[in-house]
Amino acid sequence: MLPTESPRAIFSLRGVDKIYQMGEVHVDALRAIDLDLHAGEFLVLLGASGSGKSSLLNILGGLDKPTRGSVHYLDWELTQASDDELTRFRREHVGFVFQFYNLIPSLSALENVELVTEISAAPMEASEALRRVGLDTRRFHFPAQLSGGEQQRVAIARAIAKRPDILLCDEPTGALDVATGRLVLDVLAQANAELGAVTVVITHNAAIAGMAHRVISLGSGRITGITRNATRLPASALAW
Repeated sequence: MLPTESPRAIFSLRGVDKIYQMGEVHVDALRAIDLDLHAGEFLVLLGASGSGKSSLLNILGGLDKPTRGSVHYLDWELTQASDDELTRFRREHVGFVFQFYNLIPSLSALENVELVTEISAAPMEASEALRRVGLDTRRFHFPAQLSGGEQQRVAIARAIAKRPDILLCDEPTGALDVATGRLVLDVLAQANAELGAVTVVITHNAAIAGMAHRVISLGSGRITGITRNATRLPASALAW
């Protein structure tokens, strides 16, 4: 049973537009986006560069606000939130995973994760987060001593350590080879299943769509299609 059958949305976006003004030119990054996200859902945002994926992810994560429309997280209207309230929302509810790992080179894997646990309300132990991504034996290694895939798994551990309600992943396999990318995607799928966090992965790689409960296709800032997967594939079965 898909989690989208849940009667209540965790996120609800209605009529969301995002316009970027650059001098006399304005760019319509998002146009009339209506979208609900449900507890436990694994969602893929699929589209080419410039389709609006990153703009939508930034709005979901409270990093940006729409030009028009409304964004609700449960009963909280994020479009009306102050900067301080959005900071609290990101700190308490959102885990981010980016294409480039954003680890601090002078800190060990464990210390990089501990940075998040120190400011979170009810975090898991940093060592437990690393264990969940298969890096408990590498916790004292520094980023330069880790492979790209291991660094990305540290970034995932850092994101899940705060026990987020939503996990937002921006091209998490973009800098990795196919085999390592599959491993990272399996880690994300496992985190989604075990923690129940809404997990959103943005990508231009259509192969990843097979892992999702739903695939939202974007083009020119609009939703161009929504596909539901009755059977989800493990990352190892994806034909890249």
